[in-house]
Amino acid sequence: MDQIDDLLSRGVANIIPGKAELEKLLRSGKTLNVYNGIDPTATRVHIGNAVPLRKLQLLVEMGHNVTFLIGDFTALIGDTSDKEGQRPVLTYEQIEANFRDYKRQAEKVVDFSRVKVVHNSEWLKRLSFEEVVRLTRHFSLNDFISRELIKKRLEAGGSVSLPEVLYPVMQGYDSWYMDTDLQIGGTDQTFNMQAGRKLQKDLRGKESFVLSNVFLEGTDGRKMSKSWGNAIWLDDPVKDLYGKVMSLKDDLIDQYFLLATSLPVNQIPKEGHPMELKKLLAHRIVTELHSPEAADTAQKHFESTVQHGQLPSDIPEVKFDTPPSLVEALVTSRLAKSNSDARRLIDQKGVKLDQETVSNYNLKVPNGSVVSVGSLKHARISF
Repeated sequence: MDQIDDLLSRGVANIIPGKAELEKLLRSGKTLNVYNGIDPTATRVHIGNAVPLRKLQLLVEMGHNVTFLIGDFTALIGDTSDKEGQRPVLTYEQIEANFRDYKRQAEKVVDFSRVKVVHNSEWLKRLSFEEVVRLTRHFSLNDFISRELIKKRLEAGGSVSLPEVLYPVMQGYDSWYMDTDLQIGGTDQTFNMQAGRKLQKDLRGKESFVLSNVFLEGTDGRKMSKSWGNAIWLDDPVKDLYGKVMSLKDDLIDQYFLLATSLPVNQIPKEGHPMELKKLLAHRIVTELHSPEAADTAQKHFESTVQHGQLPSDIPEVKFDTPPSLVEALVTSRLAKSNSDARRLIDQKGVKLDQETVSNYNLKVPNGSVVSVGSLKHARISF
């Protein structure tokens, strides 16, 4: 499998208008204008967000013109492609701060020294009202409101703001302005990316392409989400990163090798005990995001503390004035988000005191004892 085959098949959900047509263009030797964009509304990047970033890096290595677009203007509207409600409106200052955090993490995957970074406010702010009206003539309101999430919101009695309706138009204009040959994004962005194809065809008579990626599932098989605690973040500490991969459901191993690593497809192991396969996977992911040395250290830590039941030597100490209850110890040590979260963890048999499962919320934690949540999170209590 060469780079083009890898690009067109690995983790790809759809190619519009077609895979064969895009492959022919890629093999023609033409240097393509490629872009991927984000509205920097969040500050953390999880390993699933890195799937399209890996495509961008591959296209960089293939010698194409790759642009990374910061949607500082469209973020003022808020994209609802994957949301059931309107997104909050951010200031330009918040957007820039968010992107600095985003870039710091994304640099683990993309070589930004070889990528052009642009802000779409550079051209969208200059559009006159007349020009916006002319752009809207290329699109149908019926197409917009028939989208699943928008339709669901309207049927539930919710509202859709006019700026939201304009969002795909603005994203389409981004693609036209940059004369894009290929847009990269998740399946939730397909409608917006299609707007770019339409403007390219209507205004330039040019065929352009959309490549949408499949989504990487969270460690529990559900959508990767901060609120569900099943996300692996690019800025996770090395030991946590390794440990989270080891906590994967067994049936996700193949998916993670394919979408969360750059290991050649023909080298992805297909047989073996799930524990050993996950060790190979965790080592590979940590190696790619950090270094082989960091991966070796993380693996040794996991084997000694989780597999062999030993507590780590670097457990953080949390001090109290008086003996805390188990719930208080969990919350103050940040092993639980709240009292209710602490009680839920205890009820689920997920809390240990000195490596013994405990169930009494009000149990007083002895001085020097170690409170643990799962096999990776620990705190030593002192007073």
